[in-house]
Amino acid sequence: MDTELLEKTARELVAPGRGILAADESNGTMSNRLEAVGVEPSPETRRAYRSNIFATPDYESAISGVILFDETIRQTMDDGTQSQNISQVEEFTRE
Repeated sequence: MDTELLEKTARELVAPGRGILAADESNGTMSNRLEAVGVEPSPETRRAYRSNIFATPDYESAISGVILFDETIRQTMDDGTQSQNISQVEEFTRE
């Protein structure tokens, strides 16, 4: 294992002003959150909610990593992007 790379990655994840987005809510948890604000829970509304997060302009300047739920990593966002590719592409373009 490349310990220098591991240390560099760990420092980047906790850099000042940045953090890890926990977007790993289960379907049940996400449904409860949507219902609490009067939104009918469904795969489409959960996808729309997550799409809004990833479509927020310049979100990557504050988010250094994302934890995803199984459903999320398999979804296609509103713009047609596969969600598992979003953070991977942005991670490598910031290098």
